Amino acid sequence: MQILGIGNAIVDVICKVQDDFLLKNSLKKSTMKLVDQTEFKNLLKGLKIEETVSGGSIANSIVGLSQLGNKVGFIGKINDDPLGNKYEIGLEKEKVKYFYSKRRGSVPTGTCLILITPDSERTMVTFLGVAGQINEDDINKEAVKNSEIVFLEGYLWDKGEPKKAFDKAIRNSNKVAMSLSDLFCVERHKSDFLDLVKNKLHITFANEQEIMSLLNTKKFNDVIEFSKKNGKLIVVTRGENGALAIQGSEIVECTAKQNIKIKDLTGAGDLFAGGFLHGYINNKSIKECLEKGTEMSSKVIQIIGARLS
Repeated sequence: MQILGIGNAIVDVICKVQDDFLLKNSLKKSTMKLVDQTEFKNLLKGLKIEETVSGGSIANSIVGLSQLGNKVGFIGKINDDPLGNKYEIGLEKEKVKYFYSKRRGSVPTGTCLILITPDSERTMVTFLGVAGQINEDDINKEAVKNSEIVFLEGYLWDKGEPKKAFDKAIRNSNKVAMSLSDLFCVERHKSDFLDLVKNKLHITFANEQEIMSLLNTKKFNDVIEFSKKNGKLIVVTRGENGALAIQGSEIVECTAKQNIKIKDLTGAGDLFAGGFLHGYINNKSIKECLEKGTEMSSKVIQIIGARLS
């Protein structure tokens, strides 16, 4: 197998809202907030659901990689319930090998309420459900060992059992890539993430806001200097300023696509990472990897939802 993704198996519930809905519910635009099932249901009351689709950050990247013809798999925890069944069918349809046997339990499959404001920004409210209970027994050691790259998400990292699952995956992998996922995740786990980036990851994906928070800096030049010294491959998306990849003394940049009608930014980072890894696993140049990531990202932001059909 070329790439195995390990992440939160989440069903996305997509709704359009006005900015005052975020203010009224104390939600910070463009970030992710974890909530319990009661708060999730209360927020959803009265909202019109635009779409319900299998999601999860790394799963979105993995589906994109499959659509580009790569041999990929995914590990993520679901319950044997209607949403879990929908999730599994969604992966099978996209030719993603699913390395998890669902079991019926009291904790439901995780869901993410994706709130799209008129400026196309997405704000996420997540009830992790059983996805947040992933443990080392859920990690298929042979699947990890037989994959060229294991791709992890910052959303999944947490103290206790999820960390043990993470550690098992890293310990048995040939090469590890990870997305920092969200500013919320970075600020919550800053010292642990910094240790991962410095010592355990071969490829790190982040947006400008996330990587600058990780390094406690307001100057992007500090990111470049850190990345040069670190020596690992660090890939940073910068919105309308494009993207760049830094590895040692090599810095490669790619401009953003112009004149795009943006509908929803939900899957932008996920599909960028998928496109980049497609190039990387198929021995393309770093410039070509950035270009493929940018192409995939620009396609998904022109539709509602985080997956291309």
